[in-house]
Amino acid sequence: MTSYMDYKSPNTQFTADMNCNLLFKKDDCNYINVLGIKQLNTLDNISLLDIFLSKSNVVEPHYHQNAAELVYCISGAAVVSLINPFTNELLHFPITPGQVANVPQGWWHYEIATTDCTHLLAIFNAPTPEVILGSDILSKTPANVLAHTYCLNEAMVKETLAPVKPMTFIGPPADCCEPQKAAAENVQAAANMAPNMAPNMAPVMATANMSYYMPQPSSVQGFGFQPMNTQAYYQPYVQQPYRQLSYSQGTPAYANAGTDNE
Repeated sequence: MTSYMDYKSPNTQFTADMNCNLLFKKDDCNYINVLGIKQLNTLDNISLLDIFLSKSNVVEPHYHQNAAELVYCISGAAVVSLINPFTNELLHFPITPGQVANVPQGWWHYEIATTDCTHLLAIFNAPTPEVILGSDILSKTPANVLAHTYCLNEAMVKETLAPVKPMTFIGPPADCCEPQKAAAENVQAAANMAPNMAPNMAPVMATANMSYYMPQPSSVQGFGFQPMNTQAYYQPYVQQPYRQLSYSQGTPAYANAGTDNE
């Protein structure tokens, strides 16, 4: 992208303080600062997000329609997960200080902190990072459309998605119920739905929403990444294909969302 900045203008900016450019704040430990051409008018084809997360907090699933994203870990540790649209694989990339994970333009992805005081820098090849958030998709798509498309109970879709707020950015919400309680409610909901479901689906839904995820053993280690000896708070309904990279630790077990300060 070509810059048409008049460098003789008295309004020309060459420095900026990202601490003054808050994009989103959940609390004092979980927030995002932004730097783009709107904050620094001499920027050309680059922009930044300065991301601070505590353990088990998530930069919600999203994609950037106008830019690729390079995620650099400054401190702490995180797992960058993305879906490769060419292979339909869900991939997980653990990163620690000095390591990066690259997300090509338009790819669905999210980041989860695995330790407290995690600091990530997201670098974009666009002057302003545009984004489509998962919370916007879920909250703005009519429940009757989702129910009809996927053969779901419309009332249950409405009830399930009612707490989802547009522009969540960092989850889970501060008022989120305990994951064990949520898992138990999911199991009961699956049991209640059983009469209206195909015979083999209720056990799958109930099992997929059990409280804890059993971490998979891995014989591959590298870059100092160590597996987290923790219990997960989320498990997808259907296990996605997983391709293990040479430096991966296997599908990560994410920390319990109810224990941010463990």
